[in-house]
Amino acid sequence: MAISVNNDSKPAFSDIICAQSQLKNIIKYTPLERSKSFSAFSGADVYLKLENLQSTGSFKVRGAYYKIKNLSEEELARGVMCASAGNHAQGVAYAATRLGVKSTIFMPTFAPPLKVIATRSYGAEVILTGDNFDDAFEAAMEFHEKTGTTFVHPFNDPHIIAGQGTVGLEIFEQLREVEMVFVPIGGGGLISGVAIALKQLNPEIKIIGVEADGAQSMKVSMREGEISPLQSIDTIADGIAVKSPGNMTYEITKDLVDEIVVVNDAEIAHTAYLLMQRTKILAEPSGVAAMAAIMYNKTDVKGKKVVPVISGGNFNMSILEQILDKGVVEEGFRARIAVLIPDQAGMLKSIISILESIKASIHDIEHERSTASVPVGFVQVTITFNLQDSSQIATILNELDKKGMKYQVLK
Repeated sequence: MAISVNNDSKPAFSDIICAQSQLKNIIKYTPLERSKSFSAFSGADVYLKLENLQSTGSFKVRGAYYKIKNLSEEELARGVMCASAGNHAQGVAYAATRLGVKSTIFMPTFAPPLKVIATRSYGAEVILTGDNFDDAFEAAMEFHEKTGTTFVHPFNDPHIIAGQGTVGLEIFEQLREVEMVFVPIGGGGLISGVAIALKQLNPEIKIIGVEADGAQSMKVSMREGEISPLQSIDTIADGIAVKSPGNMTYEITKDLVDEIVVVNDAEIAHTAYLLMQRTKILAEPSGVAAMAAIMYNKTDVKGKKVVPVISGGNFNMSILEQILDKGVVEEGFRARIAVLIPDQAGMLKSIISILESIKASIHDIEHERSTASVPVGFVQVTITFNLQDSSQIATILNELDKKGMKYQVLK
């Protein structure tokens, strides 16, 4: 069943203008920066809308503050609550505390520890429950029914959508000539607000939604012609891992979004690595989905002025470590080789001397003697090392061949 709220009124452009007025001096007017590197990669003129630099680290605070600011005295007195994988949680906690309101946040048990810590630091009571957003949402609804606490929906709410739509207003103010805007889709609140704003300002601007391959709830729903919840979701982009769009966000997306494309986890991870390496921008997997769609040419952007919304920067640190490691390997600046050598003194030194000769620095060394694949009297040495140039690997393999050593380059 689709997630819905008891408010059938879709936000209008005037609501987004009102939201911008109320958010002034509360949220940051985030930069729109041209990326020389990603423009060269894609053949487009790429400008990054850096919502990863927003207060709380994502765009979510825009909608959360505008929603809570417009609650009645009675609703505020009951306190506010929400369900979130992390970014909406921080937005609600931050906004509630600024407005002097008690907040209770339900988060999935897998929520990145740093997001949990940050949410608590903004003044919320955090309850960890369930394996995904939808489980946390169900627990939140039970709490809502029992206590009457005011629920702040993460996306399917007119005030939330209007608040997120201020991103679109800023993009247009910063780049009137924009031709295409790429927006990540989880539940659809951000793209709904951005589409309402930009289509009002210039109907010719193309709005492109981007979903993770393992969480295509909006794309599937559009294809089926009705809201079609996914049975399961699987993606590193936890911020957009939602099984079903809202009834309101579905209708707005259907009316105003020009296209929805999909990026896989490998594309997301490599884009996140390149953003760090080339532009020094730290953005979480869901935050780079829009850029990944441009980077991997999911739709034609050649020669166009395009804006990907970099929607958040609240990284799961274990994922960040993996992305960095894989990125360095993919670019040819780190390699792993397993070498089978006699278990004798001096044999390991002979391998290390090859690495030293080309100034390759050793990252890690592992020894294995006990597996069936290693003959008695031998040891398998796996060496991970950093290179100054990707061409150096050929030199190393050539030297190992000269020494008659059996080896395997590991991916």
